[in-house]
Amino acid sequence: MHDLRHVRIDLSCGGPHRAGRRNMRDEYDVIVVGAGPGGSIAARTAAEGCDVLLIEKRQEIGDPVRCAEGLDIRQLPKYISLDKKWISSEINGFRFNAPDGTSVDVTAEMLRMEAPLGYILERKIFDRNLAREAARAGADIMVRTRATGLITEDGAVKGVKMNRLGDDFEVRSKVVIGADGVESQVGRWGGINTTLKPRDIMSCAQYHMENVDIVEKTVDFYFGKRYAPGGYTWIFPKGERAANVGLGVLGSKLNAKRPIDYLNEFVADKFPCGQPVGLVVGGVPASDALKTIINDGLMLVGDAAHHTDPATGGGILQALGSGHTAGEVARKAVRQNDASARVLREYETEWNNNPFGKLHKRMYKTKEFVVERSDEEMNRIVRAVHGIQPEEITMRGITMRILKKDPKLMLMIRHLL
Repeated sequence: MHDLRHVRIDLSCGGPHRAGRRNMRDEYDVIVVGAGPGGSIAARTAAEGCDVLLIEKRQEIGDPVRCAEGLDIRQLPKYISLDKKWISSEINGFRFNAPDGTSVDVTAEMLRMEAPLGYILERKIFDRNLAREAARAGADIMVRTRATGLITEDGAVKGVKMNRLGDDFEVRSKVVIGADGVESQVGRWGGINTTLKPRDIMSCAQYHMENVDIVEKTVDFYFGKRYAPGGYTWIFPKGERAANVGLGVLGSKLNAKRPIDYLNEFVADKFPCGQPVGLVVGGVPASDALKTIINDGLMLVGDAAHHTDPATGGGILQALGSGHTAGEVARKAVRQNDASARVLREYETEWNNNPFGKLHKRMYKTKEFVVERSDEEMNRIVRAVHGIQPEEITMRGITMRILKKDPKLMLMIRHLL
């Protein structure tokens, strides 16, 4: 029986020696709070040279899914190898629907890109695979373990206060990486202002639905104040007659209704015969960049750092990118025995200067623009590009088309082009 117990620990935690003393350790080089994509990638990267502890407050990594599960694949190979086990559906095109029913289709062929453009994931499998990679790199993982505070000395973060199954304890570290999502407390405990204004958070609701008529491999977006004021509604295909159907509404535009109320109205109109078999609700940051995402001994990644695309709500790739960079900088800080903000600022600087960081401010302006548009203005925008030809899908081509179809529209959107 003793030998069997060690085999089970070896499979789940990367080795009987490390796992056997996991619960007794009171110090690590790096502690990562939150085992979503950003946290697991940070833990995996940091573990390639450091002792790492990854904690997750839920009892199962990847559950519940709080995501539409769409993923752009262009930068994915930087962080993880493709595995068909965690792919539900390919994405080969997008359709944008105006309030009046006018639509615009954009396909891989029109963009002169190889299909697929992206994937719809099985997030439970995806997230658990990332955590498995962190464990195989050497990280210790503890589920049902909640961060309750930070250990600080002279203003610097030196570890995490935790509760596991009712037991309170503390674990010290040189670096803490906060990957605890949009409701992140780690940043606030560490002196970083992560407060979101109502106009900078999307309140979301989503059904996983069966028995729905959809266009397979095509993602549908619907705009208009009837269903999603200040946001949009989405349909992400997940196989034959199955889809994630959801919406996000800005907190400042809820108008005394809940997101689920808007979603129920949309589903009743579009999928009267559809059957919801799953429901998730939650919030998504739609804010400009934080003033800082680091402090002495502390870095924030993913949703905790408000890295989610403000216009689309997408954040998986951003989480992978920020987690990877934070893990690299954590390793460097441990080697130098210096986790001051001066050293950790390399992570913040690299993030701000990489494609994700540079695009963030532009996408925030796009989100602010869309929020203020009336339904008729959205109709005009979609009508102007309805029927667009592949050769016109360039910045110049779109500009010329709008000038021809609706010259006055250029005055409204010129700062976005």
